[in-house]
Amino acid sequence: MADMTAPQTRKERKGTNYKVRYIAVTGVLAACAYVLQLIEVPVPFMPTFIKFDFSDLPALIGSFAMGPVCGIIIELLKNLFHALVSQSFGVGEISNFILGAVFVGVAGLVYKFNKTKKGAVIASFAGAIVMALVSLPSNIYFVYPVYYNFMPKATILQAYQAIIPSMKSVEQSILVFNVPFTFVKGMIDVIITFLIYKHISPLLKGSQK
Repeated sequence: MADMTAPQTRKERKGTNYKVRYIAVTGVLAACAYVLQLIEVPVPFMPTFIKFDFSDLPALIGSFAMGPVCGIIIELLKNLFHALVSQSFGVGEISNFILGAVFVGVAGLVYKFNKTKKGAVIASFAGAIVMALVSLPSNIYFVYPVYYNFMPKATILQAYQAIIPSMKSVEQSILVFNVPFTFVKGMIDVIITFLIYKHISPLLKGSQK
């Protein structure tokens, strides 16, 4: 009778190795995302309270390499860490998590079913577009109403009007400024991911190519 124990043991060992690697990759990328989130860059032609960072980059890489859940976990961990040192009362972190999770979740899910270069391009655009669309209601109905408790709505509108005087409301300003900015921010992360992913993918997946 054939011995079925060895193949089963190898299968279990392979599964265990994958789980260990999954946890390790998620942890390392989450740490990188947290550090990148601390490095905020002022954006020309945007109000001073809007900053750019590359913290979605490690989450997008994790989503492509290990699946969309990995990317979402990275987004969650980096924002939990960041909430401990920020002064946004958790609102900024919740907003960042919602948009980041949508971005890497959609991109990773689309790529999961079409793991080609073309599939990666489609996935990336889909993730960035959905994130930009979600940013509109997220900012209008959640983020900015909370900030109004600390900064008058009129003051926020004046910050936008200092750039484009014709802005009539904060809601219009979010549509004109924040939504395109969110899309461009996502696409910058996508471009960098495309430049480096091929080189680091074997290391993340534990394979040699």
